[in-house]
Amino acid sequence: MALKDLALSSPDIADGGRIDDRFAGQHGGVAPRIEVSGVPADAVELALVCHDPDAPLPHGFTHWTLYGLEPADGLIDASAGRPGPNDDGGVGYVGPFPPPGHGLHRYYFWVYALSRSVEGTPSRAQFLDGWADAVVEQARLVATYSVE
Repeated sequence: MALKDLALSSPDIADGGRIDDRFAGQHGGVAPRIEVSGVPADAVELALVCHDPDAPLPHGFTHWTLYGLEPADGLIDASAGRPGPNDDGGVGYVGPFPPPGHGLHRYYFWVYALSRSVEGTPSRAQFLDGWADAVVEQARLVATYSVE
């Protein structure tokens, strides 16, 4: 896999910064805007995943899976994608809500440029297992959140 020009950013979240409360689970959990650039010409689809590896669960906690995204630079239109399962038992975005006093959690927003389309709405683990060979490029943005 080549790591070249694909980049992920957000007008709502600074890379390495704290996620604003309005995007957190206990405050309504509105999904932040995510922007991609440098999408490779041979990508046929983009997929987006947000995952908290610091959650006190064996495999962390997946907050967002989104498939079927247009392989183009610019703001991701979440309404144009297929929301997949999150680890809260629902689909689509669920905001950060770490256990009070559990300390700072990191939230990895990943974008994957794929050489083939994702079928259905797999879980994060199913996606990573089933489409690893189709990842042309990937990029991430990491932000933090905590509840004191």
